[in-house]
Amino acid sequence: MSQSKTAGDLATLVKGRLVGDASVPIEGIADLENAGEREIAYVDNEKFFAIAEQSTASCLLVAATALSSVAFRAPAIIEVANPKLAFSLIAQVLYPPVQREPGIHPTAVVAESAQIGSSAFVGPHACVGEYARVGTNTRIESGAVIGANVEVGNECVIHPNVVLYDGVSVGNRVILHAAVCIGADGFGYVRNNMGYHKFPQIGTVVIEDDVEVGAHTCIDRAALGRTRIGRGTKLDNMVHVGHNCDIGERVVIAAQTGISGSVVIEDDAVIGGQVGFGDHTRVQKGAVIGSKAGILPGKIVRPGVWWGIPIQPLDEYKRMNAHLGRLGQMREEIKQLKQELVELRERLKEK
Repeated sequence: MSQSKTAGDLATLVKGRLVGDASVPIEGIADLENAGEREIAYVDNEKFFAIAEQSTASCLLVAATALSSVAFRAPAIIEVANPKLAFSLIAQVLYPPVQREPGIHPTAVVAESAQIGSSAFVGPHACVGEYARVGTNTRIESGAVIGANVEVGNECVIHPNVVLYDGVSVGNRVILHAAVCIGADGFGYVRNNMGYHKFPQIGTVVIEDDVEVGAHTCIDRAALGRTRIGRGTKLDNMVHVGHNCDIGERVVIAAQTGISGSVVIEDDAVIGGQVGFGDHTRVQKGAVIGSKAGILPGKIVRPGVWWGIPIQPLDEYKRMNAHLGRLGQMREEIKQLKQELVELRERLKEK
């Protein structure tokens, strides 16, 4: 259920400059093309100015440069430095998170030694193990499993069917989407005469504050020590993080990326979708890795934009792609040159 605010309220919220009617009621958000009465949209690029001029939204968020060049029809305009960020902040206010009545559902199974914080919610058929601790205002949704000696901080949202294996730690304001699995054994084996012998997987996983993990993502426990996901990091759906990885703060990783064991990704790195990491690689702060890239074991990825298999600087990748695009033409040219060479040799023999 959305909330209602005035354009003036929202301008104050995002520290923007209001132009127009501050009393216009705003009840929802929408994209620029479909926004209508009582809705707000944003314009963050000149290519959308023509659409913005025709928009029937009650309020628009625009950059400072737009007001001088576009005649907007909206009754209220909010000028901000970053319209997309302001739009996101407003969405949080108009669509506050779902609130649950505090308490433990009758079908939930909660160990007597577990500690459930005040105002926490434990949903239907959830399970909380021995000596687990769940913080204040945290939501444990239906079917989630919180193992023994697990710590879950305050104001977390644990969505349906999440599994937290024994001994893992989750910080404050963490969101784990449906079917996330944290703390399963890492993929560690030692070869012997009979095949493979399992290497001990007795470490833990530490998820720091303000992390969000997408649905069906798996984060393995360390063999020894810990696997870490740093503060403010965001993982997309179906990401795999291997044992003993150390992922820094404010890292973003897109879907279907696979990270082998003992990989280090430093703060503020950006990882595209379907990237494959060999073990013991290091991604330095400020690196951006494009989708479907492949990183060989032990590689150090320095700051900059990288792409390709094996990974290479973006400019080199573009040059290589340009060459590959000409392979068909080059093949025909080589065939023609070989034919000309044969003919030249024949003429020389005749002389």
